[in-house]
Amino acid sequence: MNHSIYSADRTTHLKIVVVALVAGIAVAGFAISARMNADDGYTQTARVIKAGKPMAVTSSGAMVVR
Repeated sequence: MNHSIYSADRTTHLKIVVVALVAGIAVAGFAISARMNADDGYTQTARVIKAGKPMAVTSSGAMVVR
């Protein structure tokens, strides 16, 4: 059993690299699949807002119509 990465042999280093690569590919695959499914129900639509009558609001909270 190797308690230090410095004293580990070649196969232990290879195992660490393989496990890190598999974990990285799994995380990247999960992130890509989550991103592809996120855009399904969030399409943007243009909304038209028509202007009403002009008005001014004072600091007292009462509205004044011009």
